Amino acid sequence: MNPGWLYIVTNKPQGVLYTGVTSDLEGRIWEHRNHVYRGFTDSYNCTRLVWYEDYGDITDAIQREKQLKHWKRAWKIRLIEEMNPEWKDLFETIMS
Repeated sequence: MNPGWLYIVTNKPQGVLYTGVTSDLEGRIWEHRNHVYRGFTDSYNCTRLVWYEDYGDITDAIQREKQLKHWKRAWKIRLIEEMNPEWKDLFETIMS
């Protein structure tokens, strides 16, 4: 099995939300923060990790991502605030 992570990044508290999935959360968030790839997160400066879930198998993370992509914004905000009520950047907490 290949572990996976589902995550949400934003540009500011309650700003633009981007949901993604990866097998390397620390590396992927580093890429967002350093604008390694052009695209949505780069254009909107989504560099703050505000929520994540870990999965034993990346296929489960992908399934959950498909679910969240269809969620209303208010539901995603509630999910974030359950884990991170102050919308702190959680990047430092995941650093190994």
